[in-house]
Amino acid sequence: MTQPLNIETKAILFDNDGVLISSINSVTRSWRKWAALYQVPNADAYEVPHGVRAMDIIQLLRPDIDAAEGLRVIEDIEIADTADLQVLPGVRALLAGLPADRWAIVTSGTRRLVDGRLGAAQLPIPTRLITADMVVHGKPHPEPYMRGAALLGFSNEDCIVVEDAPSGVGAGLAAGSRVLAVLGTHSPEELKAATWIIPSLEDLQVTEKDGSLHLHFTPVT
Repeated sequence: MTQPLNIETKAILFDNDGVLISSINSVTRSWRKWAALYQVPNADAYEVPHGVRAMDIIQLLRPDIDAAEGLRVIEDIEIADTADLQVLPGVRALLAGLPADRWAIVTSGTRRLVDGRLGAAQLPIPTRLITADMVVHGKPHPEPYMRGAALLGFSNEDCIVVEDAPSGVGAGLAAGSRVLAVLGTHSPEELKAATWIIPSLEDLQVTEKDGSLHLHFTPVT
């Protein structure tokens, strides 16, 4: 039987979509609409790779177009589509209890999209935020999480990354952080590289003591 764990860290780096909020249905609808606009074959069945920057997806699907214009179009579509956006279980209480200088969001979304998503979800926009348009290399490259740790003033070894996608798990590990994966968008098998896996953030409690954060959870076997 898996035993409860108490893990000490200095700070937490959260992915956004799939960890704090869920907009998977919007993402799927939006990218299929975009793919149809840009005449991508089989647009109505397109499956967007989760946790990958929109700019990288655009360059993969239509390397011949103006990528900046393509990005603006997908952002417009996604920002307008918030009908079934959800804050994931446990998120509001968890963020409310964290010291503001000990957590950041590190996301594959652009700043414009993140502001729109968090605003629609009525979640706080953190003062410390790394977005897709702030990095040269997106996940699974370690740069986003290296930038996130530096923004908080800690080494990556002193930060725990919270992720839901294999690309993000890979990025966190490559940066030198321990990674806590949450289920929802991917299976335990797909997330097996993570240091630990839990069902959701509802299964995580965090307390602050003596300048450290203590994470309490029971990992999935």
